[in-house]
Amino acid sequence: MATSAIIIQPLAYKEKMKEISVLSLLCSCLYPEARKNLMGEFQGMEVKPINKRASGQAFEVILKPPSPVSDAAHCVTSPPKREVSLEDIQKKLEAAEDRRRSQEAQVLRALSEKREHERDVLLKAMEENSNFSKMAEEKLTMKMEQIKENRQAYLASIMERLQEKERHAQVVRRNKELREELTA
Repeated sequence: MATSAIIIQPLAYKEKMKEISVLSLLCSCLYPEARKNLMGEFQGMEVKPINKRASGQAFEVILKPPSPVSDAAHCVTSPPKREVSLEDIQKKLEAAEDRRRSQEAQVLRALSEKREHERDVLLKAMEENSNFSKMAEEKLTMKMEQIKENRQAYLASIMERLQEKERHAQVVRRNKELREELTA
């Protein structure tokens, strides 16, 4: 693998790299016979070999200063400043004021929407709480009625059993009296 040390001026580098084929430079590193032909100058670029190293071949690439034609291409001039009139300043100030008002109205609208949403959420929560309370109260009332009915049914069944026992006791007493009369 060949390595190369490159010393280049940054602005001129981009333009010069357009002019030279990178592939031919790399090939010169890999094929020494082609390198002999390539050493020297490449349209405004000078390539000098540096001592061979164990890690590979090194080159020094020196770019010549850019031509006057290329300077014109890189020079960017700012557009000419036009005079600003009082009317233009007023228009810009009015536009800025309109933007400020619009932004302020948008913020107020967002705040009112947020408050309305909070109010809706609160009302919904209160309604759900009220519905839950009503449902809980209805459930409790139904449960209490069911308990009352069950208690009355239980008491009625106990009274029925008691009356049944009383009738049975009367029958037993009558039978006992009849037996006593018969044995007497």
